[in-house]
Amino acid sequence: MSLHDDAVLVLKGYEDQPELRQVYLDHLAAHPDGMWKACTDGHITASGLVIDPERGRVLLTLHRKLEMWLQMGGHCEPGDVSLAAAALREATEESGIAGLALVPGGPVRLDRHHTPCAWHLDVQYAALAPAGAVEAISDESLDLRWLPYDEVAGVADASVTRLVEATRRRLGV
Repeated sequence: MSLHDDAVLVLKGYEDQPELRQVYLDHLAAHPDGMWKACTDGHITASGLVIDPERGRVLLTLHRKLEMWLQMGGHCEPGDVSLAAAALREATEESGIAGLALVPGGPVRLDRHHTPCAWHLDVQYAALAPAGAVEAISDESLDLRWLPYDEVAGVADASVTRLVEATRRRLGV
């Protein structure tokens, strides 16, 4: 199955945010290249919020180019076999944490936002940090910081805050 086909199936199975979900599906129907950065009309991206429910915190990255505190994430790559795999790869690469595991149940949220390269139609997952996880800053990041849930809104934008809230609801924490 192609990554494009996987994205369509994931989005068809996602039951929240029906209007935005339809925007994503319409985009993929109109753009066979809609998974890739080269699609200048916008493209699907995958992200993963790294969460440590045992300690009540999330790991955010200070994005090098955007200079904003965000969850880990980015463009899909040809080697990605699924959106979930892309999100897990991005979370692992940008956090430096081995052994992350995606929270069951598929994407947590969708978020469409404009970036310097194009519209990003982000499919947002959450990834559980293993016990004793130690982060390592990647080339895409100026900094990494663990933040208690209630401190996220003080440094990050509303989209990150909504992702944290949705992840906490999914996990019941």
